[in-house]
Amino acid sequence: MKSIAIITGASSGMGKEFAKQIDARFISIDEIWVVARRKDRLEALKTQLATPVRILDYDICKDESIDKINELLASENIRIKMLVNNAGMGLIGNFHTSADFEQINIIDLNIRALTKLTKICLPYMSYNGRIINIASSAAFLPQPGFAVYAASKSYVLTFSRALARELKDEYIYVTAVCPGPVETEFFEVAEKDNALVWYKKFFMAKSKNVVKKALDDSMARKHVSVYGRSMRIFRILCKIIPHEIIIKLI
Repeated sequence: MKSIAIITGASSGMGKEFAKQIDARFISIDEIWVVARRKDRLEALKTQLATPVRILDYDICKDESIDKINELLASENIRIKMLVNNAGMGLIGNFHTSADFEQINIIDLNIRALTKLTKICLPYMSYNGRIINIASSAAFLPQPGFAVYAASKSYVLTFSRALARELKDEYIYVTAVCPGPVETEFFEVAEKDNALVWYKKFFMAKSKNVVKKALDDSMARKHVSVYGRSMRIFRILCKIIPHEIIIKLI
């Protein structure tokens, strides 16, 4: 039986970095399934990895793409050692002035696709398997100007923590990764019409550092992974200071 890792959003940013670090770190994984829409980038990534790679150039917001993955899982003699739900998007700007479909796309990718993929993968998760869901420090409190994104990542965080408890007796461990801003292509999309708030750029982290921390915390069976002292302090402040006060400050 073949042990595999599945990584969504693997064509760039943190998804690409997860593929590289999983390849270098986990000799027990026989094959990495990389999922993203941009096939050319997945082909380029494949040449950089020693572990065999299966390219799934799918748009996971589409039901037929989830169905295809489900059919592949059912047809192969595999166990999922690691599932990394990395694909996600955001949009900076006021909710009421943004195009309706853009906000719905955030919900479809960050919430619906992540939930459906997790659901179809669970029957194939191996003993001592890992699920890593990419949330965000934006999940810690509501964020005006980033309303739908922050709400979607709050869902990912709470879903992951509940799932971690549900799957504990199955020896499947779930970690929600909650970084601050990360130097990836994410902000090229998010800043479509509005620039990132200046102070967030001060906290930008390197994707390789965030991914290493996420994998370390996953192996340590932690439910939440927060990279960097500033983001850990921010999380604590969000617990002890009323959100309305923080929202006014930011």
